[in-house]
Order: sequence, then C-alpha cells, then structure tokens
Amino acid sequence: MPRHSNSEQILSGQELHPGFGAAQIIGRMIDALKVGTQSGLARELGVSRGAISDAKAKNKVPSDWMLKLFRAYSLNPFWLETGRGAMFLREDEVREDLQVTDAVQQDGYEYIPLVEARLAGGGGSSETSDKVVGYYAFRRSWLRGRGALESMRLMRVTGESMEPTLQDEDVVLVDLAQHDILVGKIYAVRMDDEIVVKRLERKPGKLVLVSDNRKYYEPLDVPVGDQTNVEVLGRVLWVGRELM
Repeated sequence: MPRHSNSEQILSGQELHPGFGAAQIIGRMIDALKVGTQSGLARELGVSRGAISDAKAKNKVPSDWMLKLFRAYSLNPFWLETGRGAMFLREDEVREDLQVTDAVQQDGYEYIPLVEARLAGGGGSSETSDKVVGYYAFRRSWLRGRGALESMRLMRVTGESMEPTLQDEDVVLVDLAQHDILVGKIYAVRMDDEIVVKRLERKPGKLVLVSDNRKYYEPLDVPVGDQTNVEVLGRVLWVGRELM
C-alpha cells in the first residue's frame, strides 16, 4: 500500500492545465501505485487497457479516475495534475467532511479545502491553522463568478453572535483575496492572534465590527492604523449548514 504524507494543496478541477498532459498524469498514477504498466493501472481503475490508451490519445483523464484514486489511496489530485506538492494526503486529513456525490465525477467542479481555522461568532477564535481537514465540491462556473478560486477556503463558525445568519458549526466559504470593504457584507477578520466573523462598517480611523445577534452583542469599534494588529482576511461568500 502507498504510504501517505502531508499535503495542504488545493485540489484543482479535472480539466488539464496547460503543459500537463494525460500521458504525464497517467505516468504519475502508475508510479504512485507501483503497478508498473498501463495494464496494471487499468486493473486498479477497473477499466480496460484501451481506456487508458484512449485517455492519452485524447489528452483528457476522466475525472472519476482521479476521484477513485483519491478515495481509495488518498492520492493527491493536485500532484497528479501538476507533479507538485505531496503525492498522498494523510488519511486523517481526508475525513467525512469531503462532500461529494456521483455527480462530482463529471467535469465542471472544483474542490475547495476546509481548514482547521475557525471563525468566532462571539469571542475570538484561537484556532487559526490553515491545515486542510477535508474538501467540499462546488461548481466551477458558480465559483468563478464570485471570486478567486485559488484564494478560497472553507472554515467553520463557532458561537452565536452572527445568528440567525450564521449559526454555530456552520461552514462558510471565504475568498481570502477580497479585502476591500463593502459596507454591510460579512468578513473574516484577524485581531491579534484571533479570528472573528462579522459584518463590517467604517468610521473615520475605525473599523466597526457588527454582529447580527445585536440583542447580546453590541457593535465593536476597532481603531485601524500602523499601531493596531487588525487585518481583513477575506469576504464570506456562502454558508452551508448540516442538519443534526
């Protein structure tokens, strides 16, 4: 069995990037699985040897092959496509948070990483790690209309200050490239060593952090400038909720 190693790379879509052809990807599959030949790879994938040859001829690797090897061996699709990063993802980083269905085996999806960092809806969250713990699948066309794919991360919300909009344990999609403040929109904000999620407003020399649950959480005015450690990390674009 292949040994797993750590990776925090984003899983890209299944369309081949310029300069990385099907022959190179298939070669990396063979090397990673140590099967030696295209016939051996075909057996692992449950396809005919001719299907491997067809993929090379058409310069397109079916996305369900990538998904199958990811599920079976934690083989890193980013490494398969580009040759960069770790060959395998650690098993403890590939958890049930990977939300995929059979439809994801079709082209047109991006895998966005869910990281350990939590956005506090209440007091600040001290969990700020960018370690990847899973992936959610989104339609590529939907994402491209909303922000920079390479800068998107998923994080969980902790606390109740943003209720009813955001609830405890909700998963939110954050574009870390969107730093310009649109008044009233929701952002992830780093304050010293903590992260909070709030609506943002501006006052002269101040950033106003506004909670939706105003009955218990008053707006907070935070001075901005060279002497303060406040950073707008990115804008919240989407929220998903699990029904317990």
